[in-house]
Amino acid sequence: MMLAQPTPVIVPGADEDVDLDKPWQVVVWNDPVNTMGYVVYVFRKLFGYDEPKATELMLQVHHEGRAIVSDGPREQAELDCFRLHNHGLWATVEQ
Repeated sequence: MMLAQPTPVIVPGADEDVDLDKPWQVVVWNDPVNTMGYVVYVFRKLFGYDEPKATELMLQVHHEGRAIVSDGPREQAELDCFRLHNHGLWATVEQ
């Protein structure tokens, strides 16, 4: 006769870092298609950045391969990412 073995209960550790309030970030990635001037135009149009800020972000994308262009709640980040895609830019959302 076999006795039933108790099933172990897995309890999440208290050391796990889950921050539900952490804002979502929209990352624009460098691509070989769009011109620098066009990327500046899109940043100004979609996010209302002035020319120096939009240029700074574009140069960050160009030199570092990526730049965070907006952050906030998940729904807003997804909308921003969608709008960037509609303008032909490569973008992702991350937390």
